[in-house]
Amino acid sequence: MCSRVSCMTKKAKAISIRSRTKKSEPLDSWDAEEDSILTPEDEEMELDDGEVDGDSVAKVSKKKPPKVEESKSKKEHVNVVFIGHVDAGKSTIGGQIMSLTGMVDKRTLEKYEREAREKSRESWYLSWALDTNQEERDKGKTVEVGRAYFETEKKHFTILDAPGHKSFVPNMIGGAAQADLAVLVISARKGEFETGFDRGGQTREHAMLAKTAGVKHLVVLVNKMDDPTVNWDVERYNECKDKILPYLKKLGFNPTKDLTFMPCSGITGMGIKEQISESVCPWYRGPAFIPFIDELPSLNRKTDGPFIMPIVDKYKDMGTVLMGKVESGMAKKGINLLVMPNRTQVSVDQLWSDDEEVTAVGPGENVKIKVKGIEEEDVSPGFVLCDASNPIKTGKVFDAQVVILEHKSIICAGYSAVMHIHCAAEEITVKALICLVDKKTGEKSKTRPRFVKQDQVAIMRIECSGLICLEQFKLFPQMGRFTLRDENKTIAIGKVLKVIE
Repeated sequence: MCSRVSCMTKKAKAISIRSRTKKSEPLDSWDAEEDSILTPEDEEMELDDGEVDGDSVAKVSKKKPPKVEESKSKKEHVNVVFIGHVDAGKSTIGGQIMSLTGMVDKRTLEKYEREAREKSRESWYLSWALDTNQEERDKGKTVEVGRAYFETEKKHFTILDAPGHKSFVPNMIGGAAQADLAVLVISARKGEFETGFDRGGQTREHAMLAKTAGVKHLVVLVNKMDDPTVNWDVERYNECKDKILPYLKKLGFNPTKDLTFMPCSGITGMGIKEQISESVCPWYRGPAFIPFIDELPSLNRKTDGPFIMPIVDKYKDMGTVLMGKVESGMAKKGINLLVMPNRTQVSVDQLWSDDEEVTAVGPGENVKIKVKGIEEEDVSPGFVLCDASNPIKTGKVFDAQVVILEHKSIICAGYSAVMHIHCAAEEITVKALICLVDKKTGEKSKTRPRFVKQDQVAIMRIECSGLICLEQFKLFPQMGRFTLRDENKTIAIGKVLKVIE
């Protein structure tokens, strides 16, 4: 009886708090915060008729308002992917950021340094913070996408450390698909920049894949400025910058808005957290890397849409744990979701956002979700965890607008390649070419083309070997953009215009 009474009073309190916050100024940050948590749900209840879950959601929030407040990350989540050629220093910069923000303690780093020195690889010890398995450490090359996170006063950053080697580009695409901000690391060392940027180097391909994966902002870090061949030389910095800029412009990055260059040194940590001292580098007086990404304007995220999370990875741990980045909507403990394209219903058992257990997750967060109702072997990367009342579209045949980037011969109907869309990789064949699109005017050709060659834009009908989850680009860009690869090269980028069947 007593518990019921206390529950009632709690409810009454929650309601009174709500009405107070609506009428007057919020009394303190907690009240305001609570109100903002409640609003999207109210909208959602009006939006869909599934009042059942709306109701249960409301109940949860009334029962324990402080708990919800506590276990939902307050800071804005930003996912940063580090891309660039092999040995440009991506993992080292990631490790340096973690050591500067205090995410790796000194003792661990000293241990890494000792182990690295035993292998006579002193300069690698920072990258070991992100390259965790033995093979990656022995060769000094990242294979899987490393994950780590760090926080600043305003934001919570997840570092995705992508592999630079060209055999691991599919892994890198999966990493870039989760990112909001890409950091292209280029090495200023004589000879290294050139190999990374010339044809066959990974600098171009990665920048392009980042653009297609829908990264909003690109920061170009000119690394290894402390190298004896460079020695913080402004001419070398400008040379690297002028060579790469026309290419990035061609990809559609705008140098005034979403493109920034800055010099740094990953191994000494200069220009990463603190501004570079004037004695070392008198010509660059801009901000350092971490303060700069902290100041970037916040990204608008859809909190009110249906829940969608493409699955990047899965593993068994007393149940099935799915990993991925939430693209839209919210998920709470205990709700039912669907795993598409097999339409398996699952219930959410536990949620972690960047290794901390939480009770609710929102868009932009990198999460792990433990679910009941599906075996680990029935899930493969590229499946999508989504709202049960409003599942994502699945299809096998779709029309898409495709830009051919580099392909030696021509592409006709019957051509097959591998398509990477969000986290899925699927074999596809081109069923028919529908029309060509003029790059400058955007006009469509009246006749059907017999073939498409490099640098042309075409609308084509594509068939996949299996069912995949996808969505029209204009409705939901993250689920509607893809890249086509063949023979270890990225051939084309495209967007889904409509799903046929």
